[in-house]
This record gives sequence, structure tokens and C-alpha cells, in this order.
Amino acid sequence: MSESNYSKEKKVGEGTYAVVYLGKQISTGNEIAVKEIKTSEFKDGLDMSAIREVKYLQELDHPNVINLIDIFMAYDNLNLVLEFLPTDLEVVIKDKNILFTPADIKSWMLMTLRGVYHVHRNFILHRDLKPNNLLISPEGLIKVADFGLARAVPGPREMLTSNVVTRWYRAPELLFGAKHYTYAVDVWSIGVIFAELMLRIPYLPGQDDMNQMEVTFRALGTPTDKDWPEVSSFAGYNKLQIYPPPSRDELRKRFIAATESALTLMENMLMMNPQTRWDTIQCLESEYFKELPAPTDPAEINIFAQKA
Repeated sequence: MSESNYSKEKKVGEGTYAVVYLGKQISTGNEIAVKEIKTSEFKDGLDMSAIREVKYLQELDHPNVINLIDIFMAYDNLNLVLEFLPTDLEVVIKDKNILFTPADIKSWMLMTLRGVYHVHRNFILHRDLKPNNLLISPEGLIKVADFGLARAVPGPREMLTSNVVTRWYRAPELLFGAKHYTYAVDVWSIGVIFAELMLRIPYLPGQDDMNQMEVTFRALGTPTDKDWPEVSSFAGYNKLQIYPPPSRDELRKRFIAATESALTLMENMLMMNPQTRWDTIQCLESEYFKELPAPTDPAEINIFAQKA
């Protein structure tokens, strides 16, 4: 397929290195999104993040991961043709005119965890999970999107940058500057998203990197060597104020509508120690998904009717 099979009709988003357009696939008439990556911004052609994004999207075929339809070059820019997904979870959380139920939240959490489980099963870290990277299809399906910061799981001696994940969703090991980390950073992000779905406001909104540590530990307790061995050896640890972790009663007051199983799931996703934080399989097997109410059928979550 070549660029002649696609039209770009309306710009819907722009970042430092990419512009996203809404368009149509000429041969089918289907709506699509085109992510145009500006290769001219890079001295030596494409940067690694663009190459990784294409590679991972080609590898990840799952109902809860955005679908890469095609790739083409035009005017030296790389264009990714993606399925059209009209909204995202951030829009839904912020729009107080949209009403959703605990069963809807359960459905969104289930789809998000299934998508991220598939990403992890393919040995990929997403490293930027947040509500506006969880897109929603016209059929109501959550799709994990934006693999610009994703990368393969590193070998035991490989060093990574800790400057990943949008600040409010950044796990404590990243806040401490860890150079080696695991899938647990993605689970932390999903735990914060879960909290935001229940509260409908940002849960850990740090103003800068130092303030993010303060906000995170004030809300969830400062980790100690007792529950996270050698955490005190991270640079900057000794400057921290020690806050106690919240009691279950305190969590119940914060999350009034949450069941005990919902709180247990959230607590285990937001474990300070990445070694004891639940993985996606443990999350998917939690009691939360087994108890009533059952997750809403995605096709019956009528956010689009409410937005109209």
C-alpha cells in the first residue's frame, strides 16, 4: 500500500517529533489515524524511539493494543497508519458530564491489564502508561497506545534511563533514579490510573520531580529498608521525610465507593517495593474481577452517546 491509499483530513494532535491526523483509507472508506514522524528533526535519520514504536506495534496483535494498519514514507517523513480511536480515558475521567459506574471501571481495568499483560508477555516495557495513552474504540474497547518510550526488557547488566513515564504515573524506583527496573513500573502506572478512575481527579499530581516524591510518599507512605531492602542506599533518600503508610480505614475514607477487593488490588499495584508489587497476572486473578458487579460489556458503556 502507498500513501495514495490514505487521506489526511484534520490535524488532531502534535508532539515534538510527530503530528497525528485523522483521515480515511481510500480503498475501504474507513476512518484511520496517521501518525507522521518528522525524520528531519533527527540528525541521522530516524531516532530509536520511532524505530522501536514500529517494531513493537508490528509484533503486538491484541484486541486491547492499538492496531498498526500500514507504514509509508512521504516527503522523507515516516507515516504510521493506525486504527482510529475517537477518545481516551483522560477525556472520560475529566468530563463530569460523562457518568460511569463501578462495573464500567472494572471493565476498563480488565481491558487495560489484558493489553499490558500481552505487552509484557512479549518482553516489552511500555514505560508511559497514563489515561490519555489508553484510547477507546467506537466499540468501547480500551487500547494501549503510544509506544514511543517502549523498549525490550533489558538484560541483567543493561542500564536504562529512569527519565521515563509521565511524572504523575512514575513508580518510586524511577523517582529514585533506578537504572535497572522491570515490568513493575507499568503496573504502578495502572494502579494510579485505577485510583483516578475511582476519584475522578489526579491522585498523585506532583509539580516537579522532587515534589512528586513528596506527594507520592505523603499519600502512600515513605518506603523503608524493612519493606524495601536497601532503599535507603538510593541517592537523596536521607533528605526524605518519613510518612507512615495509610491504614485500610484511611483508604476507605479516600475511596468511599471501593470494595475491599478493589482496595486490595490497588494496594498491591502501588507497593513501594517493585519486588513485591503484583504483576499483571496476579492483578487479573484478583478477587476484584470475580466479585459482583461483573465488568460491563464494553459495547454497553455508552460514553459516546453521553458525549454527543
